[in-house]
Amino acid sequence: MSESRIKAPRGTFDVLGDQAGARTELEARARSILEGAGYHRIETPAFEATELFARGVGESTDIVRKEMFTFEDAAGRSLTLRPEGTAPVCRAYIEHGMHKRRQPVKLWYLSSFFRHERAQAGRYRQFWQVGAEALGSEDPAVDAEAIVLLATLLAETGVRGVRLRISSLGSPETRGEYRERLQAHLRAHQDSLAEEVRERIEANPLRAFDSEHPDTRAVMESAPRLLEHLSEADAEHFAQVRELLDVANLAYEVDSTLVRGLDYYTRTVFEFTSDALGAQSGVGGGGRYDRLVQQLGGPPTPGMGWAAGIERIMLAGELSEIGGAAKPAAPVPVELFVAVDGPRDELRGVAFGLLSEARSAGLSAQMDLGGRSLKGQLGHADALGARYVAIVAEGQAILKDMQGGGQEPVATNTVVHAVLRSHHAL
Repeated sequence: MSESRIKAPRGTFDVLGDQAGARTELEARARSILEGAGYHRIETPAFEATELFARGVGESTDIVRKEMFTFEDAAGRSLTLRPEGTAPVCRAYIEHGMHKRRQPVKLWYLSSFFRHERAQAGRYRQFWQVGAEALGSEDPAVDAEAIVLLATLLAETGVRGVRLRISSLGSPETRGEYRERLQAHLRAHQDSLAEEVRERIEANPLRAFDSEHPDTRAVMESAPRLLEHLSEADAEHFAQVRELLDVANLAYEVDSTLVRGLDYYTRTVFEFTSDALGAQSGVGGGGRYDRLVQQLGGPPTPGMGWAAGIERIMLAGELSEIGGAAKPAAPVPVELFVAVDGPRDELRGVAFGLLSEARSAGLSAQMDLGGRSLKGQLGHADALGARYVAIVAEGQAILKDMQGGGQEPVATNTVVHAVLRSHHAL
């Protein structure tokens, strides 16, 4: 009698043939987009100390309470297969002294992750995500750039019916005051709430906004909104992020019920959905985590990041299926670096608009996100090997040839044309 067949564990899958080709193509496109924007590849271990996720993600979250694969090694240490990518990247940022590098440090990954949840179309217990993290700057342009980069990736992989929702969770202090208002609202209507929502009133009341329970949803329609209780500084930050998304011509919906599922988020949060995915429509999202690095034992370090599901992108997208081995990656050259000479708050929108225009024209372009002096910005551009630098000032720009040494004043709206023209002349 033959032995029974051994099958892959429930919620896992094998990547075969054409699927591998499509994944290789997706990775190549992600790399081109993200490394062209100054992000560098990072890969963290498949398992980490359990404490990293308990402290970082939050003990009251579903991930930590119900979804982690945790085990004890031979030495009695508690280890967990990574359920998400941000906390491990922050751990690596601290451990390798990345705060000493030029800020922000911009990193991206494409890795496997693990969560014990109900397997369904595009959602598995072992799954893959592409993600990007920018640590070391609180500039609203970091938020806008991150969101636009994910939008670009979804567009280039043909994801259908994409919608963007954004919101702000403010600071932990503001959220603490709001939390009391929300808890009072939930207690007043607790007889109508789902059991798991009632159990979370004290520990994690914001998750009530994610409930699919009909009576709970009815209660939440009249619940106070965090967006209405932001501090002046947080409201201004959110306004600047929206202005930059407008400059980039990226459509979005402000959704005051968007809270995301992780405790570390502050200020900007966002999510992309796809109409092609049905009820489970989320394809990627993220937000700011300005306290996470410090919470994990590092120096005060603002951060912004996102992750998108590879299986979700492929399910909703139109990647061509090409096989063959991936070719060795070559560095992505920086064709244009956008610098600012003058009041940053006044010129940020102009610089970001120029950055978006350059990338839309197919140029590899970056801009300063660390609030450096003009000298520091030029030094950064030189370190990147940028071919051209556009120095944006009030009313005009100076286009500097970093290889030939010449420079000329140009109208801001002609910078990209001038760079493209020079390429054709070479």
